[in-house]
Amino acid sequence: MYPSVATLADVIAAIDHAVLDGVDILSLSVGPNGPPEHTLTFLNMFDISLLFARKAGVLVVQAAGNNGPASSSVVSFSPWSVTVAASTTNRRYPSSLVLGNGAVLSGVGLSGPSFGNGSVWHKLVLAKDAVKMSGTRPKTEYIEECQHPDVLDPHIVLGSIIICTFSGGFYNGTSTLAGIIGTVKALGMEGFVLVANPSYGDYIAEPMPFAFSGILIPRVEDAKAILKYYEEKTKRNKKGNGREFGALAAVGEGRLASFTGRSPIVSRFSSRGPDIIDNKKNVADVLKPDILAPGHQIWAAWAPMSASEPFLRGNSFALLSGTSMSTPHVAGIAALMKQHNPSWTPSMIASAISTTSSKYDHLGQPIMAEGYEVNTLLPATPFDYGSGFVNPNRAVDPGLVLSSDYADFISFLCSLPDIDTDAVVAATGEQCNHPFAHPFSLNLPSVTVSALRGSVSVRRTFTNVGNTTETYLATVRPPNGTDICLYPTWFTLTPQGTQDLDIHISVVQPMQNFTFGEIVLTGNLNHIVRITLSVFAISV
Repeated sequence: MYPSVATLADVIAAIDHAVLDGVDILSLSVGPNGPPEHTLTFLNMFDISLLFARKAGVLVVQAAGNNGPASSSVVSFSPWSVTVAASTTNRRYPSSLVLGNGAVLSGVGLSGPSFGNGSVWHKLVLAKDAVKMSGTRPKTEYIEECQHPDVLDPHIVLGSIIICTFSGGFYNGTSTLAGIIGTVKALGMEGFVLVANPSYGDYIAEPMPFAFSGILIPRVEDAKAILKYYEEKTKRNKKGNGREFGALAAVGEGRLASFTGRSPIVSRFSSRGPDIIDNKKNVADVLKPDILAPGHQIWAAWAPMSASEPFLRGNSFALLSGTSMSTPHVAGIAALMKQHNPSWTPSMIASAISTTSSKYDHLGQPIMAEGYEVNTLLPATPFDYGSGFVNPNRAVDPGLVLSSDYADFISFLCSLPDIDTDAVVAATGEQCNHPFAHPFSLNLPSVTVSALRGSVSVRRTFTNVGNTTETYLATVRPPNGTDICLYPTWFTLTPQGTQDLDIHISVVQPMQNFTFGEIVLTGNLNHIVRITLSVFAISV
């Protein structure tokens, strides 16, 4: 990858050229750093350029952003974009550190084993104990982070496995794994162990391809076990300096994938909803993100020149994490759907992806989300994963879809609270002649009401995209604090037939925050269509 910053004009020009080229789908792993300062989120020029792309018949798939798990951190705002959140998979690259006392500690490596295929012992040396007693002084206060080979005594560390510590330099960005690798290479070490620092707690270990044997030990308890064994086998002088090193270790194979554990889990970095209208974080009646897809530790093409990561220079692939990784998954699924259903519009594809997704992981349990603290999981909500985890096999044959076109998006903009209609005209060139009664009247495959007082009626219109007539039964799981009535509760649709579903939502108990539910339409030909409900019940 080449480190550069594109101007807004460059990005919009690229989008316009893609539209002129006649593309069907835009995959955008780009976006603003945050909401615009001087206009509504939906009216910033980037989002308006995406609206014009939708007008031209292009499906826009955009990354949610990597500012999670903070609330309202999404940077893809508009209902005309499919916003993609990122999840983990159950693929892991485990490695192990075997100590001379027989203890085996698990970690992350993505490197080959130490010499002897992990069965030959190597001297274990703590970085602080290998500092030269005279001569060149450290360039950093974080000596234990193994960033500078010139401060270490080559006679002590030659052929050894060095223990480096995840300290302040890694937190403030001045220390890197590349720095450790450079030190190992320069001094002829066998490998390294990067242990957690009890003063900082557990850290997040992301596997990187190491040119030398190495392992990340992110748990404090494991780090304490290593250091306890090390101290038992190390003899020190009166000043406390290590002079005889009896601790031994070997690093195991770390390049073999293991498929264990629950998935998907919403990744910590994945930006969260609710969606916002402005930089004051006033909440919008739009569900964001829209969908969840794999975005954590994804193998992706990499430019061998690797200007932004010298550590990866010469590699054609890298293991990457971000909503920039999850977005192409959904764009690719959309492309296959378009190939299978050439007449489908962008909104039909977006609807099919949302209504056929799953809110459960592969163990059949509700999807969880990573929290702020390392190794913490919390129950996920639609503001973490949108409608759910993408299911391409079901999306290609959804049964029913919901459609919106360019005129509907203009009506949506014109219905925003306290909207300056002149601003809509200035941004789009369109007059506000047909505003919706409410923004949530837009025919999306979800219903989000950000401030419900009393009751409101919402309508959704469905089209049968199947090849046969099908009868659907409508059921609802109301969000806490609400009561919901549906009309009709069942209907029969012929191919290409349409049906309105009226949704009457009433507050029965005010709530302190959003609550969630869903409408489920079950067809007699095994189609299941799910509409996510997100409601903030303010007052009866």
